[in-house]
Amino acid sequence: MKVVGQVQNICGKNCAVITIDGGQLPRLYSEVIDLRKKPVGKLVEVFGNIRTPYALVVCKGQCECSVGETLYTE
Repeated sequence: MKVVGQVQNICGKNCAVITIDGGQLPRLYSEVIDLRKKPVGKLVEVFGNIRTPYALVVCKGQCECSVGETLYTE
């Protein structure tokens, strides 16, 4: 598992904004999972500053991750 980033905000019912490492950008539309390897959603957009970018994750159904939680990809 590779670390994608940390949840900064939950937007609505099915979107999460996470901070990611600018040196190790994950692939767009990659599957995002939590520590228990439970699918969270897909990474659909990367935006923001080059040094500290953010990513938008669209969750499957209602977003069950919490602020501060670390998300991963395989």
